[in-house]
This record gives sequence, structure tokens and C-alpha cells, in this order.
Amino acid sequence: MPLFTSRHVLDQLPLIPLRASSVSTLHSAAAYRTELLQHIAGARHRIYLCSLYLQHDEAGAEILAALHAAKALRPALDIRVLVDWHRAQRGLIGEAKQAGKQAGNAGWYQDQARSQATEVPIYGVPVQTRELFGVLHLKGFVIDDLVIYSGASLNNVYLHKQDKYRHDRYLLLHNKVLADSMVQFIREHILGAAAVHKLDTPHIPSTRSMRREIHEFREQLKRARYDVLSSSPNTPQLSVTPLVGVGKNNPLNRVICQLLAASQEQITICTPYFNFPLAVTREINRALKRGVNIDIIVGDKTANDFYIPPEQNFKVIGALPYLYETNLRRFAKAHQAELGTQLNLHLWKDGDNTYHLKGLWVDRHIMLLTGNNLNPRAFRLDLENALLIQDPEQELAVQRQEELRHIFQHTRPIAHYSAIEKTSDYPAAVRRLLGRLSRTRMDRLAYRVL
Repeated sequence: MPLFTSRHVLDQLPLIPLRASSVSTLHSAAAYRTELLQHIAGARHRIYLCSLYLQHDEAGAEILAALHAAKALRPALDIRVLVDWHRAQRGLIGEAKQAGKQAGNAGWYQDQARSQATEVPIYGVPVQTRELFGVLHLKGFVIDDLVIYSGASLNNVYLHKQDKYRHDRYLLLHNKVLADSMVQFIREHILGAAAVHKLDTPHIPSTRSMRREIHEFREQLKRARYDVLSSSPNTPQLSVTPLVGVGKNNPLNRVICQLLAASQEQITICTPYFNFPLAVTREINRALKRGVNIDIIVGDKTANDFYIPPEQNFKVIGALPYLYETNLRRFAKAHQAELGTQLNLHLWKDGDNTYHLKGLWVDRHIMLLTGNNLNPRAFRLDLENALLIQDPEQELAVQRQEELRHIFQHTRPIAHYSAIEKTSDYPAAVRRLLGRLSRTRMDRLAYRVL
């Protein structure tokens, strides 16, 4: 029985044929960093890196130095780095500004551009006029005909440069059609936009001066699609489809919901921030009623990148892991009857390391890799993309099982909702803030934009 019928929009998606031998899955941030650096060093034609940010730290400097070295070795190499416009021009959350230095990474990009003999252009992409209302969340690096796809950004923790890591998903696909489509999207829909500017030059326009251009850019992005000219007919075979979307009810959102709606046997969901959009929650509830078994893997609140240990000074942003955990407890309580049988909740925790996995596995035939957090912000505000892999003959079954094994090894199951801390268990500063947010209903706004 085919997984999808003609009733599903998935039948209309273009398919890029894949060979199983051209797909490989990595299982650690350290391996990802090693692989990325090796492929940058060996690049012959093009390097396109698209990331939320390239951080001014040891790992970021290592990546940028590798790009300059590759350019020096092959001057004709086409290199483009794209980062979020707003994120590049501010410091880390909670980090004090250093006197005499430009805040954020843009100042570092400019210093590097002045000091290097080679040119590695770094572009700032403004998806919205304010970071709070939308960022560049596209994922995927193209090096020649290789696509390296991960939700990870470029800094110490994502690349496990020092003692801690942030766990993500890491997939390598050697496929010229896919690589060409991703590069074409960047060239046609991003680099040519009037709102997009290089950040490694001393004269960067202000966001305020570009408000009209940014609004026009966002409207254009809503209509943008990956152009897959060489796709095969929609026949059962191992294939990949690149997807992109921004704003409410975009094509990527619709495919995510269609995947959940089409499930017959099993769904596995990874998300670091437990805050499903209503459309996703609705499809999960419907799948449970159909008898589908569902595993949801979410980070323990202490494995959240915003978590602040109680012994440290509390900041408002530190309330987010508790908000997500409150959501998780409410969800678990509502589904207590299915919990531990048809529905399995798993909390990921590995020492002081953090968790950043996103994606779906459906009925052993489908895998979705994405930077989409499956939350209201991703469904409405950020520019997101994904790779949908259809594997009707289960040629990638061993890789799929091995990836999930590595993820599950640091999880513990939640058999009863009472095993999840409640608000009264939280530190006093957190309780006070959550109380104020609830009384003013600001918690509802926080769930939508954070």
C-alpha cells in the first residue's frame, strides 16, 4: 500500500532521485566540524554557506580561516556566506558590550576583510525589520555538488570546538541537482535582493533606511520556491525534495502537516523547544486517534540553550526553558491515558551539553531534515527550509536506525506527567516571572515569538 494517496499534496512534489551510496549520516558535532573543514579545504568550484550566524569565537574563526585558505588555493572559487542581518549586528544574549568595539560579529567580519589578502563575502539577510519578528533560518551548505545539511550554526558549541557541544542532526548528500537548486535559490531570491547587503564592508546601511526594501523582500520570499528542473516523475524510489517557506500557511508548513496527516503506523518528532503550533497539535491528536504510535524527543530544560542554572544570576531569557517545560507537562497530562504506550515522551540530557535536534520520521518511509523548530515562530515568522527524503524501499533504513539510536541513548522516558516538574518546583525568580507573564497574558505572546 503506498504511503501517500492522490489526496495528498505530497504527490505533487518534485522528486530528485538519490542513490543510497550518496547519502551519509554523521552522529556528533565533532565529526560534523571535521567533515565540514575537510570539504572546505577540498572545494574546487563553489562554497555556499547559509547559517543563522558565524560567530566570532574559535570555531567561527577556524571556519573563516578555512574559507580564506580555500580561496587562496583556488582564486576562482565562488564563495558566499549568508547570515541573519540582525543576529550578526548584536552580541550574544546577556553579553555586555565591550567599549570601543562594534557590537556583534559584523565588526569582526570587517576586520577580517581588511586583514586578509583574499575575499570571502559575508552577506546579511534581513527577513524582517526586527529580529523578534523573523530571521534567516535557512539551513544547508553547498560545497561543489555536496549538500551538508544540519540545524547547527557556526560557533564553538555547535561545532564542539571546546568542552561542550550542542547536539543536532548532520546529513551529507552528494547530488548535483539538489546542490544546484539550493545555489540557484540563493542567487535568484536572496543575493539579488535590494535588502541584502555585505556585512564585511565598513559602510553598512541602517535597518531603518531599508524598511521598504525589507518588506518587499519578505513578500518576494513568500513566493520563492526551489527550482528543481531535472526532477524525475513521481515514481516510487529513493528521492529528496527541497522545501522552503516563510509566513503563515506556507508550503513547508503544509507539507509538515500533510506528513503527520498521512501517517499510518509511526511518527518520531524531534524538537528542542516544546511549543507546537495548533496545526501540528491537531494532527498529532488525530494520529493518536487513528492508532499511530508517536515518539516525541525533546530536550530536558537543563539541555536548553537558554537554561541558566539556579546558582547563577537570573535573566528574563532564562525563563524560556521553564515555559517550554510547562507546555510539556500540560501536554503530558492531557495525554496521560496514551503515555507510555501509544505515546512516548523522551527527555534528552547529556551532562552539561545542549540539544538542538529537529525533524520528523514517518512510517519508516519518510524523513524530514529541517531547521524548523515546529513552533509558532517557525510556522509564522522565520524563513525556513527542509529536505524531505522519501525512501519507499527503505534503502536508508540502517542509517535511520543508527541515527535514532545515537539520539535515544541520552534520553529517558516520561511514564507519567507528574514526573515533570511543576511551577511550584521552580526557583523563586522563575516563579515570580511566570506569574507576572500569566497574569498579563504575556506568556501567550512569548509562545508565539520566542
